[in-house]
Amino acid sequence: MKRLARFAFVGIVLALIAAAPVLAVEEAAGGGSMFDFDLAGLGAGLGAGLIAIGAGLGIGKLAAAAAEGISRQPSAAASITGAVNLPLFLLEGVAIIGLVVGLLIVFMR
Repeated sequence: MKRLARFAFVGIVLALIAAAPVLAVEEAAGGGSMFDFDLAGLGAGLGAGLIAIGAGLGIGKLAAAAAEGISRQPSAAASITGAVNLPLFLLEGVAIIGLVVGLLIVFMR
């Protein structure tokens, strides 16, 4: 569990570092921004990639734990499946929200 928490923390930090140049853009004297679409796309792409990797790892660990629990105690399959659904939906929701934020960074510039 500590390894997963450490991995999630590093992913969040890397996403924030990748998005920092996009969020801290100042207007240049000529009316345009110092940074163009390139860094916004790069930051959003890195963030979306990290989100997809994190969500995939989380869903994989959750499904593996559920399958192991059901294989150890088949009579509790309905209970285990019910307990797995809510965290699975929340994890998918977080991944979708992260991807939408990345797209907003790109297209709202």
